[in-house]
Amino acid sequence: MAANSKDIKLTKLKAGMVIPAVPLILTEHLELDERRQRTLIRYYLDSGVGGLAAAVHTTQFEIRQNTQLHESLLHLVKEEVEAFEQRTGKMIVLVGGVRGNVDEVATESEMLCRSGYDAALICPSPGQEADELLDVYRAAAGYISLFGFYLQTAIGGPTLPYEFWREVLTIPELIGIKTAPFDRYKTLDVIRAVADSGRSSEIALYTGNDDSIVTDLLSRYRFGTTGEEITFSGGLLGHWCVWTKRAVELLEEIKAVRSRDHIPAGLLTRAAQVTDANSAFFDAAHRFKGSIAGLHEVLRRQGFLEKIICLNPEEHLSENQEAEIDRVYASYPHLNDDGFINANRQRWADTSTGNCT
Repeated sequence: MAANSKDIKLTKLKAGMVIPAVPLILTEHLELDERRQRTLIRYYLDSGVGGLAAAVHTTQFEIRQNTQLHESLLHLVKEEVEAFEQRTGKMIVLVGGVRGNVDEVATESEMLCRSGYDAALICPSPGQEADELLDVYRAAAGYISLFGFYLQTAIGGPTLPYEFWREVLTIPELIGIKTAPFDRYKTLDVIRAVADSGRSSEIALYTGNDDSIVTDLLSRYRFGTTGEEITFSGGLLGHWCVWTKRAVELLEEIKAVRSRDHIPAGLLTRAAQVTDANSAFFDAAHRFKGSIAGLHEVLRRQGFLEKIICLNPEEHLSENQEAEIDRVYASYPHLNDDGFINANRQRWADTSTGNCT
């Protein structure tokens, strides 16, 4: 990527955008369902997203057990994005997840760089503690720009204190941090570390707290009486892989009002509604066991999937989760974008590359 292109993308990243975490669509033989996968990517691009994140938790971490599948997905996403960029003149930021020990992360980071991705999201592995993670960050930095990631403990993330983030922020290649501990105290640790690092003007903070999306984005953070005010730029979210056009509209609405002294009450009402919807999609009642299956179920209802097929046979809807999705669909019809999808899905499903407009 040319230096000027990189600078423009980093500026756009800091300005704030919707970055959905891309789900993996499989055939019954656990192979990439290319036609449906392209259709889904085209939906995101036509919805107005500023970036895409592939090979992350929502994509299923198990994809790393099949190198061909992993590389095929990365290539397909990049191919669709390039076609979209060439046709529209817009720039899309591509983030790829990396995970594992130092050697594994170095290999994956090199693959992302070779595939034309802009940044690596450092996804912690179960049991990986702060010291080992720092080595992982430094290994990835040798190949590509970095996105930090505070992953919630319920799905394998470690506790990463303020001191860890201060150290991560000394890595020049770090351009952003996704905070997703689903915990107010831990989220503040990250934001305070950014504030104290002196790099707040060059680090894009992205919420990954799917339980607090709107509140995170509306909030303005200041530490001390003279400290610089910090806000989240946007969101890199599994939740935003569904109802995506509405997410793009919501972020633009938030960006237009959050500098004011008074936040419209309607946005705070919507904040609770979005969180309630997320509780159903992510299966909060069962500590997020059905989070991937829940998102797939929404995509199935919208016509992107024929059925829920996951790499891990233990990934499925939990008891009563389908009824909960029914409930939030009925309760918040203004949050879904089914009409937009129904009007365009057949066009996106065209087998030729780069069909979206």
